[in-house]
Amino acid sequence: MAKGKEVAPPQGSSDKAFGLVFAVFFLIVVLFPLKHQAQANLWALIPAAGFALLALVRPQLLRPLNQAWTRFGMILHYIMTPIVMSLIFLVTVTPIGLLMRLTGQRPLALKYDPKAESYWIARTNPSPDSMKHQF
Repeated sequence: MAKGKEVAPPQGSSDKAFGLVFAVFFLIVVLFPLKHQAQANLWALIPAAGFALLALVRPQLLRPLNQAWTRFGMILHYIMTPIVMSLIFLVTVTPIGLLMRLTGQRPLALKYDPKAESYWIARTNPSPDSMKHQF
């Protein structure tokens, strides 16, 4: 990142979209027990209706909740991203590297050879056509 440039904070969703998403979420909470032949969670109809009504009539009233939800998401982002990326590295890259070391594979050929005049790898097909569509 260039010095002096600041990254803009993430743009949250619109207040109307936020309200409608939470209305749908609470409707799912109402209906989910019916899938298992249990009684519906009728208490969740109140927040579902409240979010839907506010989203359609006065979405600006949902702005503080929307901003708090966005901040909560950013906190989760700062906590979870390093954890998930570390797990991906440990579960994929580390075992592959260990297997390559056990089998003696060295894709980068980084060993020092005092007899070598150069580490340049000569191309077997130095045709100019091979460079036309590199990307």
